[in-house]
Amino acid sequence: MDQPVVVALFRCPGHRMPMEAVPALRVEAGYGIVGDSHAREGSSRQVLLMDLETLEALDLRPGAVRENITVRGLSLHALQPGDRLRIGEALLEITKPCTPCGRMDEIRPGLQEALRGRRGMLARVLESGWILPGAPIRVEPPPTVRSPSPEML
Repeated sequence: MDQPVVVALFRCPGHRMPMEAVPALRVEAGYGIVGDSHAREGSSRQVLLMDLETLEALDLRPGAVRENITVRGLSLHALQPGDRLRIGEALLEITKPCTPCGRMDEIRPGLQEALRGRRGMLARVLESGWILPGAPIRVEPPPTVRSPSPEML
């Protein structure tokens, strides 16, 4: 299979405002997307990733479900909380699936139900950096917690 890549990037300039397509995203560790109204220090919802394949199956365009990063070639729901994504300079950590809200039915009636279990994954930013369209995505497993060796005790 081809390397997963970033297809499109978006940020939300203000509450209930249309998503803004951007040529690059700057993400800050522990904070989220610079210039996005949803950026919050310590939040588990700093970045929303959505796959192009699901959007196309639902006849939606990138950005339609208010995601920040549209990806191609990555099975988002195969990821587990704690998995990490190296995207460009940035490192993101998957926190949880995104549950579709009633706002989806404002986009298209029935969309909330159609997206149940397929809306995308939320992540927090572990390492700051720039993310650009076309950037390859590398999945990294979470760091393992190692037991102390007997010599260390």
